[in-house]
Amino acid sequence: MSMKNMTDKILKTNFFILFLILVTTYSCNQGKKFKFAIIQFSHETCTFCPGGDTTIEDWSKRVPYVSGEELLKSGGYTGGFVHQASLFKDVELIGINSPDRVFGGSSRSWNTKKSFEHFMKIILDDLKSKLPVDAVQLSLHGAMATRDVPRPEAEIAKRVRELVGPEVPISGTFDLHGNEDGKFLKWADAAFVTKRFPHYDAPLQGERSANFLYRSVKNKFKSTTATRKPGILTATVLQWTGAEPASTIMERARRWENRNEDVFVSVFFGFPWSDVPDIGATIHVVTNNNQQLADSIADDMNDYFLRVKKEFAGGSFLVPKQAVKRTKMALQNGKGPVALGDYSDRQGDATWITKELIEQDVEKFLIATLRDENVLKDLSQKGAKKGDEFDYKVGGYTGIQAGVPVRISGEILFFGSHFGYDKIAVVKFGKGNAVIIVPTYEQVIRPSEIRFGELNPDNFDVVVVKSRVHFRRGFDETGYSKTVMVVDALGDFVGTTRLDALDYRYGPINELYPFEK
Repeated sequence: MSMKNMTDKILKTNFFILFLILVTTYSCNQGKKFKFAIIQFSHETCTFCPGGDTTIEDWSKRVPYVSGEELLKSGGYTGGFVHQASLFKDVELIGINSPDRVFGGSSRSWNTKKSFEHFMKIILDDLKSKLPVDAVQLSLHGAMATRDVPRPEAEIAKRVRELVGPEVPISGTFDLHGNEDGKFLKWADAAFVTKRFPHYDAPLQGERSANFLYRSVKNKFKSTTATRKPGILTATVLQWTGAEPASTIMERARRWENRNEDVFVSVFFGFPWSDVPDIGATIHVVTNNNQQLADSIADDMNDYFLRVKKEFAGGSFLVPKQAVKRTKMALQNGKGPVALGDYSDRQGDATWITKELIEQDVEKFLIATLRDENVLKDLSQKGAKKGDEFDYKVGGYTGIQAGVPVRISGEILFFGSHFGYDKIAVVKFGKGNAVIIVPTYEQVIRPSEIRFGELNPDNFDVVVVKSRVHFRRGFDETGYSKTVMVVDALGDFVGTTRLDALDYRYGPINELYPFEK
C-alpha cells in the first residue's frame, strides 16, 4: 500500500471515529435532563409572642412532612418555580421531602433547635438519595428564628451546599419581611424577594428563580452579588407598598432591573418580631459576572433607603375609641362598609376593638376573627351545634396586650370545620353582629374567606380583621370597603410600632434607625 493510500485510510478512519463521537455526544445531550431539586422550609417567627417554642408537633399538625410529590403541587414561590421550570423540556423537577406549615403561623414563637434539626435531616436525607442534581431551589421566608441557630436560612443553604458541591447553582425565594444579610449569598448564588405587600408576586419570584437556575446550568449566567444593610428597622404595618416611600423603594429596584440586562435587585424590609442578629432592612443585588455593577447598584439602593428613612419608619394610627367614632361617622355619611385592620394583634385574641364597638353601640359588625381555643374545646365537649345558645367570655386571655375577655351572649350560627381547622364557631349576637371564633391566630385577607354556611360578609356594615396590610388585598384594593382604617392598640407591646418597648437580646435594635442610641 502506498504512503498516500495509507494516509487517506487513516484520515477516513479518524473522521469516522470523530463522526461517531459527535453523533453519540449529540444523542446523549438530546436525552440529558437537568435535575432541579426543590426544597421548602418557611416560617415567619414572632419570637416575642407568648405560647412557648414551636416544636416538631407544631410543624406536623397536618402531616409529618410534605412529600416531594405533594410539594410539586404547592402554590406561591414553589408553584411559580414549578410552572416556569416545567416549560423547559430538558429539566426534570425533583420535589424534596419538606416540612409543612406551622400551626398558628406567624403568631408562633421560637423554633426549637430540635425541630430545625429534625426537618433538616428529613430534607438532606431525601436530597442525598436523589443526588446528583444540577440545581437547587430553596423556597424560604427570611424571618425564621431558631434557638441556637442565628441565621436559619443561611444555615439551610450552607448544609445544602455542602451536600451538592460547589458547582451546583442554588437559588432562594423570600418574603420581603425577611431578615437577611450577606451570609445567605455566601452559600447560595441568588435571592429573589417579593416586591409587593400584599405579596401578589410570590409566584413571579419563583419563576425568576427558575429562569436564573436554567441559565446558570446552561453556562449563560455567572452569579456575582452584593449585599447592603442600611440600618433601618420598621414595623410591618409601615411596609405597605401601596404607599410612599415603600412603593418608591421597590420601584427604584425595578428600574435598576429594567435599565440593565441580567440584573436582579431584591429588597427585604425586615421583620422586627424575629429577635435575630441580622434584623432589619437588607438589599441583595445579583448580576451576571459584573461585580462593579452589583456594588454600584447596592450602594445606590442603600443611599436611597437612608434618604427616606424618616418617612419609612414613621407613622401613627387611631386608637380603638377614635377608630370606632370615625367608623360611626363614616356609616352615617354613607361611607360604608368599613374595614378595620387590628394591626397589632399578633396572637389573635385581642378584644380592644370588639369591646369598643359594643360599648359605642355599633350595629351590624363582624369580628373576623377572634382566637379562643378554650371556648371551642368547651363547645366540642358539650356537643354544641347550630342554633344552640351561646354565653361565654371570649378572647383577651394571653396577657395585658390582648385586653380583657368580652362577654358574648347570642346564638351559634355555625360550628364546624373551616380555615383548615376541625372546629370553629360563628356566633350571632346583639343588633346584627357576629364573631368568628378560631383556635389560633387567623388573618382574613378576602371577603370570600368569610362567606360560608349562613355567614355572608355583605350583610355587615363593619368587618374587623386581624391584619396589618394583607387585608387590603380583598377589602381595599378591590373597592369592597369604602372606608379602611388601621387601628392601634393601647399599650407598648408586641405588634405595635413601638418596637423599643420589646426586650431584644440578639437583634441590635439600639444600632438601627429610629431606635439607635
